[in-house]
Amino acid sequence: MAKGKVDITGINTSELEVLSNEEMNKLFFKLNSGDKSAKEKLVNGNLKLVLSLLKKYVNRTDNMDDLFQIGCVGLIKAIDNFDTSFNVKFSTYAVPMILGEVKRYLRDNNSIRISRSTKDIAYKTLKLKDELTTRNGIAPTNEEIAKMLGIDLIDVDLALDSLKEPISMYEPIYNDGGDTIYLSDQLEDKKENINSWDISIYLKDALNKLKAKEKKIILDRYILGKTQMEISEEIGISQAQVSRLEKEAINHVKKMIK
Repeated sequence: MAKGKVDITGINTSELEVLSNEEMNKLFFKLNSGDKSAKEKLVNGNLKLVLSLLKKYVNRTDNMDDLFQIGCVGLIKAIDNFDTSFNVKFSTYAVPMILGEVKRYLRDNNSIRISRSTKDIAYKTLKLKDELTTRNGIAPTNEEIAKMLGIDLIDVDLALDSLKEPISMYEPIYNDGGDTIYLSDQLEDKKENINSWDISIYLKDALNKLKAKEKKIILDRYILGKTQMEISEEIGISQAQVSRLEKEAINHVKKMIK
């Protein structure tokens, strides 16, 4: 397979047609007038759009044919629900629907088994985020979502993290032209840390003594891996304030575990 190219069994992707906006509008007019053959032409004329969106997923599935079929399901849904009166390009409307179908398929077929309750929280969170973003023009924070669902913020964060694709221990994470550093090089060898159990107890006790906001920042930064900017947007303070609180919290923890 050529780099950046998606190969689909039985389809010569180089010969797929691409419809102009004018052709699209005419076909949608015919479809809305009852011409069912227009739908097939719309599907065939937008297959390259599906293929272009699948390029980023080439290394995340062993069967691109299946993923292409899923993308086509999203395309057909977009055609069925597209409203020409909104005066937006079809691709603008179709892309989120196609990607939505693809991402759902990849989540449901993840090699790591995620509990049903965690999946339910993740799906409810994504649905609420989509609905509120469409309605209000701004994405809600995870904290707001947690309140709406009546659950702890950490449950929402962990549910969303469960949807992320796992990576190999031998994934290269840095290379400056010399020796490559792999993820496995950054993992702790617990055999060399005899006191790790004691330290974890002291650390947990120290975290529980922090102020609520400081504890949240430390957990978000060093457990969930969030950036200071992401945290600042979630709790409604500046990135500089997050940085200051993080430093203060770390100093408090250091003092308590000495």
